[in-house]
Amino acid sequence: MFSRQTVLAVLAASAALMSADAFAPAAPIALSCRTSAMKPIAVGLAIDDDIATEEDAGEEIISAVDLDGEEEAADEAIPARFISAQRIQELREQHRRHETDTGSPEYQVAGMTERISHLTNHLKEHPKDFSTRRGLVALVNKRRRLLNYLYKEDEQRYADIVGALGVRHRVPGAIPSKEDLYGRFPGQKANKGKSKQKK
Repeated sequence: MFSRQTVLAVLAASAALMSADAFAPAAPIALSCRTSAMKPIAVGLAIDDDIATEEDAGEEIISAVDLDGEEEAADEAIPARFISAQRIQELREQHRRHETDTGSPEYQVAGMTERISHLTNHLKEHPKDFSTRRGLVALVNKRRRLLNYLYKEDEQRYADIVGALGVRHRVPGAIPSKEDLYGRFPGQKANKGKSKQKK
């Protein structure tokens, strides 16, 4: 918007224009109407017109307190992406392992979790935003892979980060063997001579 000095200068100028003498032209102006071309009309203030007089010093059209209130009202309408960026920074600082940490799984998962919540809220408002939905699914999968890695490396750090962020994550189990997966089904039927090998 405009700075406070600019607004006050405009208000002071408009107060000077609102005085009774302001509506009297300094010199007679001849107006002519032409349909072919428009000429700019010169209107000026007399040099002896004061912008603000001592009598008007006590009268203010708008006070500085009112301007501060407008700035606070503008601050209330902070964009969601800005709030999300601040929250991401706070979470990353909480969960980093040392001062220069930018790559640990905890640091990455903390930032991704806030981004996921921000994108989820965005998709609630804009359900047809399919490109964002695709990015959200990719982000959730990436976070899942990082949590799987963290679980394999250190279960205590995994439990701490999942508990602190409130992430719903299923612990990766052991990879089942073929026998475990398909053992409950009957075996394959024997070939009835269709593919006999000749001796």
